[in-house]
Amino acid sequence: MNKTISHTGLLIAALLLCQPVQAGGQREEAMSANVQASLQRAMADTGATRTAFRKVADESAWLEEMSRRLAKRMPDEAERLEFLTTLHWEASRAGVDPQLMLGLIQVESGFRKYAVSPVGARGYTQVMPFWVKTIGSPDHNLFQLRTNLRYGALILRHYIDIERGDLFRALGRYNGSLGRPEYPNLVVGAWKRHWDYAPNAHPPEKLAKAATSD
Repeated sequence: MNKTISHTGLLIAALLLCQPVQAGGQREEAMSANVQASLQRAMADTGATRTAFRKVADESAWLEEMSRRLAKRMPDEAERLEFLTTLHWEASRAGVDPQLMLGLIQVESGFRKYAVSPVGARGYTQVMPFWVKTIGSPDHNLFQLRTNLRYGALILRHYIDIERGDLFRALGRYNGSLGRPEYPNLVVGAWKRHWDYAPNAHPPEKLAKAATSD
């Protein structure tokens, strides 16, 4: 990634992450029948309610570390663990980095389950209601934990696919600000500064300092 963009993202994140929610505003776009059917199947699929880790030790280490980082934003431990377990599963099954999703949620809703944006986006991942009609079911509640995280992960994956792997453009689509750098920089900055994770690595604070000293 371009160092200037990376450094700018970290700086913007540090200054603005405590500001009002950068609410999602995905735009309803035409999609092929095949893509729509694929997303509908993914939404309807009944999956597991655990993380996607294969080893219990890896799962425990990730949950412990992410729970520690999330504690100030989500004080209730049981709620945190349910959130993180569900998020890891839904992000992984959609082919999205769970830590990236944590960065997106931090910017989109500040981890507020019932957040509603001025344009009507809802929940943790700030999903626009038109998605329920497009790929979901009338009984889907966008404030329900698993439903919201599944929509968010699948929508981001859809945009990444549209943009052929260009994450910055995909994030711009997610926020309805395609072509502008502010939102992608905020999300990537939050991801790298607060949620980047590798087993036995340095704490995120040290990673952030190292990144800004390049």
